[in-house]
Amino acid sequence: MEIGSKLKNARNEKGITQEQAAELLGVSRQTISNWENNKSYPDIISVIKMSNIYSVSLDHLLKEEITVKQTYQEFLEESTNTVKARRNLEKIILLSAYFIVWIAAMIVFWQINGPLTAALDIVFRWLLLPLLLLAATVTIAKHNYWGRGNWLSVVGAAITFLTIPYTEYVEQAGEAMFTFCFPNFGYMAVGIAVALCGLAIGTMWNGKKRNA
Repeated sequence: MEIGSKLKNARNEKGITQEQAAELLGVSRQTISNWENNKSYPDIISVIKMSNIYSVSLDHLLKEEITVKQTYQEFLEESTNTVKARRNLEKIILLSAYFIVWIAAMIVFWQINGPLTAALDIVFRWLLLPLLLLAATVTIAKHNYWGRGNWLSVVGAAITFLTIPYTEYVEQAGEAMFTFCFPNFGYMAVGIAVALCGLAIGTMWNGKKRNA
């Protein structure tokens, strides 16, 4: 059984809520939840405090988690590395999804040989890319993936949206005329606005999570 499950069971057996435990330990309720769901791990001082609050021994909480030759510090470092690896995987999946859609949009808009349907334009330019960018920036700010570097995502949004050309067929003198506009500064402004909005939402979400 992982330490998070043991902490949760010990708290429930003591009849203490997450809010009460958080107040006694001087942390947020979200922190208690993260510990119990193995999203992060408590430091040794917090483990000792919970041992006293929940009236359980350290041996009970750490049994099967730490080998005879492994110190708690080594265990904590190992567990922290696991959490970091999980966060890095989330970043890779998030960025990969965004760039896959961006590349697909690039192929569609750069290789077009005929009139672009309004439906295709809506799907790529006004739904997939903006929504995925919004989800990405909200997630980046919510989890504070890169600290102050989170704002570099605005630069990334500006570049990727700038490279999506504007294509349109218009009728002139009874003939269909193809127009191609690049670089697309108007669409770049859309990307910047969406990214800023996503970062603002994610930052507020992160703030509320910490104060919960």
